[in-house]
Amino acid sequence: MYPTKEKAEELLIDAEKSNPGMWVDHSRITAHCAEKIAQYSGLDTEKAYVLGLLHDIGRKFGVFHLKHVSEGYKYMLSLGYDDVARICLTHSFNLDRIEAYVGNFDTSEEDTEMIREKLKETTQDDYDKLIQLCDAIAGAEGIMDIIDRMNDVKSRYGAYDPDKWQTNLDLKDYFEKKMGMDIYTAVDKEHYTLNPDQYFDKVFKFIGSL
Repeated sequence: MYPTKEKAEELLIDAEKSNPGMWVDHSRITAHCAEKIAQYSGLDTEKAYVLGLLHDIGRKFGVFHLKHVSEGYKYMLSLGYDDVARICLTHSFNLDRIEAYVGNFDTSEEDTEMIREKLKETTQDDYDKLIQLCDAIAGAEGIMDIIDRMNDVKSRYGAYDPDKWQTNLDLKDYFEKKMGMDIYTAVDKEHYTLNPDQYFDKVFKFIGSL
């Protein structure tokens, strides 16, 4: 119900060709954080990495706000990756309600209702919570303090639902208790950087596709 790490990397590289942007590195940092927290939490590390890497894959289709949720969900379902489709849907909604979304509602009425109904049907598990948390600490250039990251989002969009804000802090506490350690230590916040080889690998694959 989800691809291998290698296939997930291919999907992200392909998506970057269609819509280059900072969201790609954000996705890689989210994947790193998810993998490390999963390691200390007793979760499947490969699954966590893949879900983190592809949570924003809907951005392949354009510069979207809420629409990246519905586009990612439909895209992953079309490939048979139901677990990833679920994360494309839930990663933006730690409160299970569409009204808490931070950003513009640029979806069609049909897709907006689809998101609303799927959220009602979904009982979120530790993987949903994990990617929500990692999304909240992964910047485009590195791992961020969760408060700084939420303030950054608030400054760009003008508002941040206070309940969503508190839920992110609760998720941090939840995983720290689960791991028995500080979350920033788990993800190596002070030392982690994207592997330069990833950039060269992406360039070579892109050139090879021309």
